[in-house]
Amino acid sequence: MSSIEQSFGDTAKAAPTSAAGTVYDALRGKIVSLDYPPGTSLSRNALAQEYGVSLTPVREAMQRLEEDGLLRIMPQSGTVVNRIDVDQLYETQFLRISVETEVVRRLALAPQPTILARARAIVRMQDTLVGDTEQMGMFNELDRAFHRTLFAGVGMTNLQQMLVRRMGHLLRCQRLDLPSEGKMADIVSHHKRILAGIEAGDVEAATEAVRSHLSGTISRLDVLRARFPDHFSDPASGT
Repeated sequence: MSSIEQSFGDTAKAAPTSAAGTVYDALRGKIVSLDYPPGTSLSRNALAQEYGVSLTPVREAMQRLEEDGLLRIMPQSGTVVNRIDVDQLYETQFLRISVETEVVRRLALAPQPTILARARAIVRMQDTLVGDTEQMGMFNELDRAFHRTLFAGVGMTNLQQMLVRRMGHLLRCQRLDLPSEGKMADIVSHHKRILAGIEAGDVEAATEAVRSHLSGTISRLDVLRARFPDHFSDPASGT
């Protein structure tokens, strides 16, 4: 478990309890961070050796990642990392906006000082990393901690974990977008606006802030696809 997850214990996801879970989390992390870009071939034998497990946990982890749409397992041919599926990207974005808007609405109707204080602490840490692209991994981890905190505030941590599992394509798209100039500062600014709306009990301001926050990357999708054509599937063919 990371230092951030330890600092915000009840908002962090549970540690994996099986070898398959450990391998799944490790592989998924490398895929969504683009350490394994689309088209990367993965060997079960090599992964089993790397993680010190048998082939069974690796096979189970890969099957879960295939269900997530992140891997394509081809019998007799191998396993490769899928491209970002544009159709799934839009579906996930629609779902995320719908769910998180409701989360923020509920928090604004009944602001909780403890949740607000925890979220503000995360944002302050994010603020110190703005502009430091070498700390992108930590910045992303803090971003996830911020959203977990909001879900925890309405008792919906399981729902948040279900949503995150569907977000593999979106997370990769965000990873491509984050190095853009001013992007880190924009994220912090949006987080501050969300918290300000919740603290004021202003439902309209809070929900509009979260909607704007979650729409940023999608609004630049055409630009990202033009810059990274090999990372995206063709919406018509799925390839």
